[in-house]
Amino acid sequence: MNRIDRVSAILIQLQSRRVVKASDIADRFGISLRTVYRDVKTLEEAGIPIIGEAGVGYSIVDGYRLPPVMFTREEATAFLTAEKFVETLTDASTREHHKSAMYKIRAILKTAEKNLLEDIDGKIEVLRSHAQLEVDNKDHIQKLLNSIAQKAVLCLEYFAIHSQERTRREIEPVGIFYKSGFWHLIAYCHLRGDYRDFRVDRIISIEPTGKIFNSKHPTLKAYIAQMAKEQELDMVVIRVSKSIHSYLEHQKYYSGFVSEKTVGNQIEMTFLTASMEGFARWFMMYGDEAEIISPESLKDRVGQIASAIAQKNLQLTNSY
Repeated sequence: MNRIDRVSAILIQLQSRRVVKASDIADRFGISLRTVYRDVKTLEEAGIPIIGEAGVGYSIVDGYRLPPVMFTREEATAFLTAEKFVETLTDASTREHHKSAMYKIRAILKTAEKNLLEDIDGKIEVLRSHAQLEVDNKDHIQKLLNSIAQKAVLCLEYFAIHSQERTRREIEPVGIFYKSGFWHLIAYCHLRGDYRDFRVDRIISIEPTGKIFNSKHPTLKAYIAQMAKEQELDMVVIRVSKSIHSYLEHQKYYSGFVSEKTVGNQIEMTFLTASMEGFARWFMMYGDEAEIISPESLKDRVGQIASAIAQKNLQLTNSY
């Protein structure tokens, strides 16, 4: 990216948030803090009213507005792709708000980009998995997000699948995340006196209590990291043949999939698993087209299972 494009992108980034840290700009563009300071000075010299506060970050003077930003073809198609995900994986209220926002975005696109979106609209689809077909988030997502922003205490009626019971409880919402086909709410539960993970589709109703909480809760990212640590998750790295990789596309998320990359003719996949035994038995299904990079304990367990299977089959053969 040349300097003119980078400075323009920094201006857009400054308009996107109330305060932007210099380190965030540096990380985004892979540049030094010295270069960030120089680019921001260029914007100031161009007449952009930027406020810089040491240890806090940069912000643009409240009320200052620039003409609408034009989007590239790639950015326009990224919006359309995101729209497909929102339509399929959220709730009716979120879909409606996103659709309204997309009308505004389309309104400022150039004719060429509008035509492009119309041409490819029917060529991008996001399909629900079998596990998601019956999921109903009951328009809860927007209510939860608003309550998180307002620090509002909510009263939930919740169906717990393990006990098959309905309970009512007051909660302080911390954040929501999407995993393995379902939306989850992390919240501090007054009834249990601890943090709990509520699946959004199992929330029967949400009622405002009119109360505001002042408790300092961990960030969602910090909570999830702590939860993974407490569960004593083990890291597994395997490599699978490209010929079978597509068959693992949906299954991998149920085994703690984290990331993947191409290594020669194979795909190297990283997992965090709570059950090495369960992972070993899942691996056996496609083990003839894969190899274990780490840990050694998984290699040993898979070898033991394979030997036990071979021994059992040999005994059955000899008994005939």
